[in-house]
Amino acid sequence: MRRAAVPLALGVLALLPFASSSQFLVTLATLTAVSAALGQAWNIAGGFGGLTSFGHAAFFGLGAYAAAILQTRYGLNPWLGLPAAAAVGGAAGWLIGFSAFRAGLRGSYFALVTLAFAEAFRVLANSLDITGGGSGILVALHPAPGNFQFADRRVSYALALLLLGLATGAAAWLASGRFGAQLMAVRENEDAARALGVAVVRTKSATLALSGALTALGGVLYVQSYLYLDPGIAFSAERSVEMLLIAMIGGAGTILGPLLGAIVVHAIADTTRSLIATPGVAPMLYGVVLLVIVGVLPGGLVRIVARHA
Repeated sequence: MRRAAVPLALGVLALLPFASSSQFLVTLATLTAVSAALGQAWNIAGGFGGLTSFGHAAFFGLGAYAAAILQTRYGLNPWLGLPAAAAVGGAAGWLIGFSAFRAGLRGSYFALVTLAFAEAFRVLANSLDITGGGSGILVALHPAPGNFQFADRRVSYALALLLLGLATGAAAWLASGRFGAQLMAVRENEDAARALGVAVVRTKSATLALSGALTALGGVLYVQSYLYLDPGIAFSAERSVEMLLIAMIGGAGTILGPLLGAIVVHAIADTTRSLIATPGVAPMLYGVVLLVIVGVLPGGLVRIVARHA
């Protein structure tokens, strides 16, 4: 009963916006759900796989731009942008991972490589005509379900929950499946895992591809929600940091951690914005909370829940 209390409470929180007519509440819930999904996507690589990334915004931006370009320049139905973005994000994750892991990069070196790729994509997006350069891409407003645009924000929230469910399902699969066991063996000791017959480079590359595909889907939801995208939005370092913080604060390498982390991070951000108008205060508070978690509760918020379960 006690172990089921947290999932039950999260389920109730997830359903509450459907009973509300407040567009503000639904929008806030949608942003939290998308952030939780992105945090879970980072968690798959950084938590379960130990592949600490500082540049996950690269996958978010690639997915967002892939969907936006296909829709605005080639007239592709925006719903078809979902599989296209997932394919682009997954391919980028595989290529980045394979090249880095074949070179033997790990730890802080791999983290810096991911940051460099995100910055490189930002520079390219600023320079290319197909991305609209620094002006970005504006998606035309045509509210209709077939256009992936909804007058009722609760539909967007339902899609955000579906993405969160998909990412959480992938995390649960890793936590209990054979591939996940191999991945965690690689995380703990690559040499020992290789001696046991685990294909280390392929396992880590596939994990980053899965994480990249899920992150790219989050980029599509962003574009269809805000109908605008530019390089600063798509590939910002702040977005990468937010994904990392959500997983770390909630509990990296756990299934429920990113969900709890997203709730706390958005509570801090929204409370701070309503009380303090000074820019940069919310990121500073993120850092303070992260330091407290790392110093006092290394396992994240999930550890508190586990103590009372």
